[in-house]
Amino acid sequence: MIIVVDSNVFISALIKDSLTRKLIAKCKEWLIIPEYFFQEVRKHEKEILLKSKLSKESYDILFNELLRYVFVIPNEVILPYREEALKIVKDIDIDDVLFIATALAFEDAVVWSDDKKLKKQNKIKIINTSEIIKILS
Repeated sequence: MIIVVDSNVFISALIKDSLTRKLIAKCKEWLIIPEYFFQEVRKHEKEILLKSKLSKESYDILFNELLRYVFVIPNEVILPYREEALKIVKDIDIDDVLFIATALAFEDAVVWSDDKKLKKQNKIKIINTSEIIKILS
């Protein structure tokens, strides 16, 4: 199974030493993120540092450690799916368009997100953290 990790899931793993962080590290499935994700994280870096109470150095180490468990999908791979993804999420959450596009680029991919609104669409399977736990058990 290919699992697209939503930015909020990854960011929550950066903020807190939580089950989400452990799941990312122990997942045997393919975890992927769009290259665009880095812009999203940079945009929220100060907030992440504040909430996590990590030093910049510790944050960088943790960020790079978590990246070891995911594959970064180049923007050019997912951009052909952007228009279709936009149609899917335009009335739900436009910020998730590239995560949906990433899932569309891979057969049978799902999106790991705790955003309940994303489950309103029926084109891409959305699984939350509780469902990830069941999959990995």
